[in-house]
Amino acid sequence: MPKIDRSVTKTPIGRILQNTAWLLGGKGFGAICGIAYLAILTRTLGLKNFGHFALIFGTAQALIAIAGFQTWRVVVRYGSEHVHQKEWDKFGRLGLLCGLLDAVGAVIGCVLAAVVIYGFSHRLDLNPAYIDLAFYFCCASLWALVSAPTGIVRALHRFDMAVYVEAVVPVGRLLAALTIWGTGPSVGRFLFAWAAIDILEAALYWVMARRLCPQAVRLSHLGQWRLAFAENEGLGRFFMVTYASATLEAAMRNGPLLAVGAFVSTRAAGLYRLAAQLSQALSKLSTLLTRAVYAEVARVRVSSEAAEFRKLAVQTSLIAGLAGVVVIGIAAIAGKQLLALIGGDDFEQGAAILVPLAVAASFDLASVAFEPVLHSTGRARHALIARLLAVSALAAGIFALQGFGTIGIAWAVSIGGAVSYLAMGVAALRTLNRKGDEEAARLPVELLADDPREVT
Repeated sequence: MPKIDRSVTKTPIGRILQNTAWLLGGKGFGAICGIAYLAILTRTLGLKNFGHFALIFGTAQALIAIAGFQTWRVVVRYGSEHVHQKEWDKFGRLGLLCGLLDAVGAVIGCVLAAVVIYGFSHRLDLNPAYIDLAFYFCCASLWALVSAPTGIVRALHRFDMAVYVEAVVPVGRLLAALTIWGTGPSVGRFLFAWAAIDILEAALYWVMARRLCPQAVRLSHLGQWRLAFAENEGLGRFFMVTYASATLEAAMRNGPLLAVGAFVSTRAAGLYRLAAQLSQALSKLSTLLTRAVYAEVARVRVSSEAAEFRKLAVQTSLIAGLAGVVVIGIAAIAGKQLLALIGGDDFEQGAAILVPLAVAASFDLASVAFEPVLHSTGRARHALIARLLAVSALAAGIFALQGFGTIGIAWAVSIGGAVSYLAMGVAALRTLNRKGDEEAARLPVELLADDPREVT
């Protein structure tokens, strides 16, 4: 039996903050490395070539979102109960089923990559010399997906161990960037290094999952995928709805960059990418809180009272909302200086883009607890509807504001973020105030017609 009990804070919000602190320690170090290698990228490639790099990388991320099934959410949602009950064989069958789904997604993604890269790269004004390279990079990125082992580690609440594996990417990229800088920078060399490091991280994640829970992570469970479906009621429907929601979320994250490349220029795409990356770095707490909150909400659902469940959601939302205000303030006051420091004088003009992107990031921060609440209480479909509304608002905003260039598209992103926050917040509030909330908090996810319910 794997040893998973450790000396941890006893309250749910305490565990979230503790897990976030573990992640933040690793990500804080990673952020420093990220700023360093991003500065090397922008300064050695220049605005035009960095734009090509950004478009290829963004295309790969979009394909991952479409073909990557975000199975970690399935593992956390259903696996938390198996871990709580110490049903390790059930947990293993679930984890290996999700690993199998990841592999199927990678195959589908490679086919889509061939269609997109070879059929539509001209729409992004991609240099013909980079087309084959873009295809190979997308395929490598798809096979480097670590969703299932990530879910296993989070369901076991071993965020501390995840820090060490995830440090491989920023450290590896920084070392690779320094080496490439000294030996001759090129788009191809950076993409090759990024892909190799991602694949290494994926392999290490599986090794860690095996070491943490050897009784569960066994190849023999691969042939028992049908049993995994039978043991986890509603898994198929939950998987499909969360996959659709994750795809819509990815469209919001990566679509605007591709829109800038298609409607404005490759140089503008490079500018947008740096501003977007900086805004994401400022709002990194959103990603970290989501990871910790999702696991803790699933845990509280099976082990605590409904009142504690509500309290957890409210406390997390308040903390995240305050962090969002800080993000906007930093972007407004120091955005121009930060962009110039990282990318050089050519990137200073991205300051106007950074502010609306920071606004969008703050909405993500403020809504960090909403989706986990909807998932864990059987209302995943409500989160999907909120994503649909947000993507529709984003698309309408891009269509209406593209005439203003890159800054117009950036404001469209903030509009989409606002709609997502409002729609998801209303759904989560109704869920928490529901008369039968205590019972719903303990039921397995049932994606019913009236009452059902997410890539880096």
